[in-house]
Amino acid sequence: MSTIYEALEKSALACDGAMGTMLQNAGLTDGGSPELWNVEKPEEVEKILEAYAAAGAKFLTTNTFGGTRGRLAMHGLENRVEEVNKAGAQIARKVAARHSGTFVLGDIGPSGDLMEPMGTLTLESGQALFAEQIRGLVAGGVDAILIETMSDLSEIEAAVNAVNEVAPGLPIIATMSFDTNLRTMMGVKPAATVTYLSSLGVRIIGANCGRGVDEMLQIAKELVAARPDGVFIITQSNAGLPKLQGDAFIYDGTPDEMAIYAKEMLGLGVNIIGSCCGSTPAHTKAIAQSLSR
Repeated sequence: MSTIYEALEKSALACDGAMGTMLQNAGLTDGGSPELWNVEKPEEVEKILEAYAAAGAKFLTTNTFGGTRGRLAMHGLENRVEEVNKAGAQIARKVAARHSGTFVLGDIGPSGDLMEPMGTLTLESGQALFAEQIRGLVAGGVDAILIETMSDLSEIEAAVNAVNEVAPGLPIIATMSFDTNLRTMMGVKPAATVTYLSSLGVRIIGANCGRGVDEMLQIAKELVAARPDGVFIITQSNAGLPKLQGDAFIYDGTPDEMAIYAKEMLGLGVNIIGSCCGSTPAHTKAIAQSLSR
């Protein structure tokens, strides 16, 4: 199979959508550990990833967003970091093997701790934290590491350093959430993200989550404008905004709206187009079909 970079040189590709939304639909309760399902209910996680792959996603994201020691400790799983991450990667690898040209992204979310000086996490301690998770993901057979939904460039740098420590040369994708007046919670702008992360050697950079497709369009324009040669751009918009229906929040973005969003991203020169919170394989199918027309 071609490398991720070679595949992106040829055409824009669809990424999968929300894992949390799908797990909740499958019965994950509030307060439950999504990552534990990789070990206790692997067939449910496999079904979700299979649905995304069948919908046209060429990138499958492991169910490991909260797979760092601190996040797992909230569920009493701090001594099972490598186990649950390896299992998550193996499930995605199994699905990808059934779909030609499909890549597995080892998912890393925020640690939950703030970086110095606002918090206690340093580049060194952050690197050690992420390296433990990455060892599990690499053992499970991922094609790349996805560092996602970040707000602090230093935390991404710690994770990048961890990838370079554990698996030098493994492709890295990094996305930030620009949900505070087109900045991250820590005040980082899209263009600064591209400039800084590309200087660290990250070649796939972008945005995820946020406040829906309209804001993602503006963010994407800024990301693309700042892109140096050799860097690819990724966007994964939420499916609209959450609205309270009964006792649950429901995202109001439709697959048809995602198809339009995909066309807009393609027109801007975005290379990987996916979706985030509230999305389902129906949204992914709309994106994939939009890219193939």
